[in-house]
Amino acid sequence: MSIEDDIAFLSQVPTLNLLGRDALRILAIGAESRYLRAGELLFGLGDLSDAGFVVQEGQIKLVLGRDSGGHELHAGPGTLLGETALLVETRRPGTAMAVEETTVLRISRSLFLKTMEGFPDAAARLRDMIAARTANAARDIGDVAGLLGKFDEID
Repeated sequence: MSIEDDIAFLSQVPTLNLLGRDALRILAIGAESRYLRAGELLFGLGDLSDAGFVVQEGQIKLVLGRDSGGHELHAGPGTLLGETALLVETRRPGTAMAVEETTVLRISRSLFLKTMEGFPDAAARLRDMIAARTANAARDIGDVAGLLGKFDEID
């Protein structure tokens, strides 16, 4: 893929599209393409994270939690894995494995943060999106807590 193809591809990822074309150009230039064979591990539960990955082709199976009965998700092209890892060091909450031949773009945290430093407007849009998500999550937690409280009243 050319840099222009990578920019166009990254712009289809909702979180990354917020950043704008110029910031995406930097990410596209600095991102590393990684090929995985079917069954190959992208990352494991508890691994330290230093990058996010965007699935370009193929499919990744994510198993969240410690046991084989954990919650399982499938991620296809255009999915950003490890969004939080782009911003802070964290541990992977699950295991990610290629279901089939898969290509991902690896965006290192250092590249992402340097890009945000160079594009403060992009960083502000990202901050606003994270703030909105956090407010929505807090509201949802409050709604669930309220429902659980009603169940306590029934007992």
